[in-house]
Amino acid sequence: VQLQASGGGLVQPGGSLRLSCAASGVSLNSYTVAWFRQAPGKERDWVSVRRRGGTQTYYSDSVKGRFTLSVDNAKNTAYLQMNSLKPDDTAVYYCATGSPILSAQWEFRNYRSWGQGTQVTVSS
Repeated sequence: VQLQASGGGLVQPGGSLRLSCAASGVSLNSYTVAWFRQAPGKERDWVSVRRRGGTQTYYSDSVKGRFTLSVDNAKNTAYLQMNSLKPDDTAVYYCATGSPILSAQWEFRNYRSWGQGTQVTVSS
């Protein structure tokens, strides 16, 4: 299983970015797909989780209404569209797949496969 994350960069507050997570060796639609982020000196926190098959997608309170997780099954690629970015969104963003139970999907330790991380910096 390989996950290749890309799309990070430097953006001004209020701007947008779209992160991509291209998968090989695994069908993203068959697993829970998640985006986590980790700021310097902080734990890796969940941002968004899409249950297997897209039955439900969840967002943390800090990004709800601004971020959208989607999966293109034909390309086997997950995306995180990030709008109205804030300086507090600055972090390394990671995509992950796995089969966590519903109550454990918020915890990064319950995911088996990870992308390499992509830096997002929101600054003027």
